[in-house]
Formats: sequence, structure tokens, C-alpha cells
Amino acid sequence: MDTGGRRGTGTGTAPTLEDVARAAGVSRATVSRVVNAVRNVDPGIQEAVRRAIAETGYVPNRAARSLVTRRSGAIALVVCGAGTDADGVSGGGRTGGAAVGDQDAAPGVLQDPFFGRVVGGVVRALRPRGVYPVLMFADSARDRAQVVSYLGEGGADGALLVTTRGDDPLPGMLAAAGLPAVLFARPAAAARVLDRVDLRHRDGGALAARHLLERGRRRLAAIGGPREVTASRERLAGFAEAAGSDLGPVAEADFTVDGGERAMRRLLAGRPDLDGVFAANDLMAQGACLVLREHGRRVPQDVAVVGFDDSSAATAARPRLTTVRQPVEDMAAEMVRLLLDRLTGDGPPEPAEVLFTPTLVIRDST
Repeated sequence: MDTGGRRGTGTGTAPTLEDVARAAGVSRATVSRVVNAVRNVDPGIQEAVRRAIAETGYVPNRAARSLVTRRSGAIALVVCGAGTDADGVSGGGRTGGAAVGDQDAAPGVLQDPFFGRVVGGVVRALRPRGVYPVLMFADSARDRAQVVSYLGEGGADGALLVTTRGDDPLPGMLAAAGLPAVLFARPAAAARVLDRVDLRHRDGGALAARHLLERGRRRLAAIGGPREVTASRERLAGFAEAAGSDLGPVAEADFTVDGGERAMRRLLAGRPDLDGVFAANDLMAQGACLVLREHGRRVPQDVAVVGFDDSSAATAARPRLTTVRQPVEDMAAEMVRLLLDRLTGDGPPEPAEVLFTPTLVIRDST
């Protein structure tokens, strides 16, 4: 039973379910169903109850609610491969909406355009449901074991797993433990027992190649991300397939601006007359533009550049980047929906895979 309330009602007492029910014009039982996220409540009634909660200042008693729902009211957002220290320690107590474990890793993750968008999308999708994210890092064996333990002990009701590693063992560990989880990416076959959300990365790479060819560019080069990252391989494969014989040298980098700069220097050394470049993310494309400028090559007049993600780096770059858009916020919201459906028993019998379609955003670099 949820008794709630911190703010006063003008009577010197904390607001109760009865106060909310009177304000909304519904029964106390209906308010309880909305507060405890019971399904099959009319959307109009849900909205009326939420307005009444805001008006009265009612605050649910999360401890009492957890006794009814058997849930913690938290979701773990687990990040793997975001530049965290492999020896860092994850786990620990629940800190709603905060990072758990390697605190030094949190600022770096949130500053990265991709991971920052994932976190923002998850927070926005969870907030209306009264559920809180716990940010965790899992780049070592100890980290992974602690994530599984934390979830198994009820620290969070389920996990949203964002990993850049195609061989990451954590999805399989979560599945083997029977823990609800949704994966941002298509994993190796062994981990296909989890719901997953991903982008058609190969189609995105092909979009970039076709756009450069339509712009009359015939001496193409590419900057790929780390080979162990499935999305990077898929983007490069799609670009190479669509570019065909017009594709020249390919350089590997690390998804950073500095990495894009180093890769661009290698490409220019091998093919100084190139006139079109595709980079597998916007940060590397930004680095490529900086080096082209250093070498007196104008973008896009001399060399057209296409990035990938449509992150904040695309609009911060000069010139602004043409890029393949990955709708990260929508993908994060879909992860939340899939996980909450699993928690309420409304998910499909088999693991679901939701694939989003990339689009091309044309700006100044082409």
C-alpha cells in the first residue's frame, strides 16, 4: 500500500492517496493502480491522476510500493567499452539516477555524444513512469560479476545494456541468470536470447557512399572504427559495397577526434588526390576535416566528408557535417519499452529485435 507524501496539503499533514483521489475525482483504488503502474487503466484517467499528484504534491512511498510490486523502481543502465578503466570496480549500493562504480568514468561517458544521447533518451523515457536509472560500468570480469549480482539481489529490476564489444560476455551472463535485460546492438549468436535494439548500420554506410557518388566524387576513402565493434564493421561494409571500385584506402581509428586526425593523415599520405571521405562516426569526421584544412584542402570543394550518428559533433564541426543519422534517443526509448514490457509480462514469447532505419542529413561538408 502506497501512503506517500512529503509536501503539505495546507492541513499540516502530508498528502495521501485519498487527497489525490478527491482531486482527480476517482477512487483511491484507481489512484493506487496508476501509482503502482498497473496496466489497463484508461489513459485519460491516468493523466487526471498525474495532474492531481502534481497539484497535491503527493510523493509515493517507494518502500511501501516495493512491498506491493516486488520491484525496486530502478533500472540499471550498463555501459561497456566506453573508455572506462578495465580495472575499475562497478557495483555498490543503489543511487537513483547516479553512476555506480568507477566514478571517474561517468564524466567521460556523459561527454561522449553517443553515450550522452543514450543516457538522455533513457532518462526521458523512464521519468514519466517514476522509474530511476542507475548508471553502471562493466569493462572487467569483476565489473560484470558485480552487475549480475546487483541485479540478482534486486538492486534494479532489469538492465539496459549498451556495449561496443561484439564479443562482450555480459549479455550471455544476464540471459543465463534469467535476468531481464535489453541490449543496444545485435550481439553474437550466443547472446541472442535477449531483446535488442539496433540500427541498420550497413544501410547507413551505403547511404554515405551513394551520396558521395551522386556528388560526383570518384576517389573515395574511408575511416572505420575499431574492428571489434560490430557497428563499425557493418558501416564500413555497407560503404565499401556501394562505393565499389571507387573506394581507395581505408584507415582504422578509435571513434575520437584525435583518431580521425591520425587516420586522415594516413589516407592523404596514401592517396593525396582523394575527393571524398566517409568516417564511421562524427567525431572522426570532425578530426578528418581539421587535417584537410591543415593540408590546404577545402571541404567540400576539394574533399567532401560524410560522418555517422548525427551527434552534436556534426553541428559543432566547421563546416557542419553531412552525416548518417542514428536516432539514438528513439532507440533508447524503445529499449525502455521492451524492458518494461518484459517486467510486466507483456513481452513476446521470443526475444524481440527492433531495427531502426538510418537517414542522411545533408549539411555543408558535401
